[in-house]
Order: sequence, then C-alpha cells, then structure tokens
Amino acid sequence: MLNRRKTRRPGWETAGRFVLVLLAAVLAQPLVHPAAVQAASVAELNRDASAALTKLYAGTPKAKELAAVAKGILVFPSVVKAGFMVGGLFGEGVLLKGGKAVGYYNTVAASYGYQVGVQTYGYVMFLMNDKAIQYLDKSDGWEVGTGPSVVVLDKGAAGGLSTSTARDDVYAFIFSQKGLMAGAGLQGSKITKIEK
Repeated sequence: MLNRRKTRRPGWETAGRFVLVLLAAVLAQPLVHPAAVQAASVAELNRDASAALTKLYAGTPKAKELAAVAKGILVFPSVVKAGFMVGGLFGEGVLLKGGKAVGYYNTVAASYGYQVGVQTYGYVMFLMNDKAIQYLDKSDGWEVGTGPSVVVLDKGAAGGLSTSTARDDVYAFIFSQKGLMAGAGLQGSKITKIEK
C-alpha cells in the first residue's frame, strides 16, 4: 500500500501568519492614534500631571505620604492602550523633583496576542532613592521590569505601607482606568526621556 502524505508548500503557514499580523496592525492603526495620543505641550503636561497627583492624593492618602519622602515623582497623566491582536500603548509624562518639573518622558509598549479595544489610564511612579533617579537619568530608555525594583500598589496594598517600611526603589499607582481592555500593567513599558 502506498503511503501518501500531503505535501505543503514551504512557507505558506508562515506567510499566512505574517499577513494576519500585518492586517491586525493596519486595522489597529486608527485606534493607536486618537487625539488623546498626540503630543501635549509642556504647559498641558504640567497642568495634567498636577491634576493627576491631586486626584491620586485625594483618593489614596498613602501616595501623598510616599511623595513627601520620594526623591522624584514620575507622572504619566494619560496613557492610551489600544489593540486588535497587535497592540500598543503611548503616553507622555513629567518628572518632578521638589515639586518642580525637571524632565519629560514618554512611555511606550507593544504587545501581541488576544486583545481588542481601547483603554486609557494614568500612572505615577515614586522614585524612592538616588539609585532609581540615576537609573532613569542614565538609561537609554528604561524597560520596566529591568533595573530598579518596581512595586505596583492599589488602595488596599498601600494601606499597610508606611514611609518607614517602604524599602523598594519605586512604588507605582495606576489610576483612572477607562475603556474596554481588562487590566493595565507597567511590565514591559519603556520609559524614555524626550525633549520638550
């Protein structure tokens, strides 16, 4: 009896996957560039960062306690995350030292997998020591998850934290989540200094 095997043309499966990913990227393009993603002016960014901190402190008093002892506060008032199979996020932020803006940054990330929708949120990172500040200053783009230790807190977890027990390099709070995508995270986001 002859053993007949189906023969496949090499590369068709790979090419098909490539076409699907490319199509997903093209379809996601309008989602990744809404008006909210456009670069903000320095005045808008400073105003939005101040408003975001005020809102965070009102809802999470522990964040205000951390701010009092932090060496720097990195505020991203509005981050837009969008995707259709292939996704991305973008936002601009300001680094505050002693209550004054000393630098501007963007946060970006790309991802793939099952994801559909658009989400907006903001986040604040309290840089607690000189090591964290130096890493931010010297790195050519800080990929969160490498370098200084980052602990993401919510209201519940922050309740047990005090300035005397805060031992990690960076504490982060995510706030104002809106949209259709589930969960916002910082892992894999790249933070890079920008000129404003």
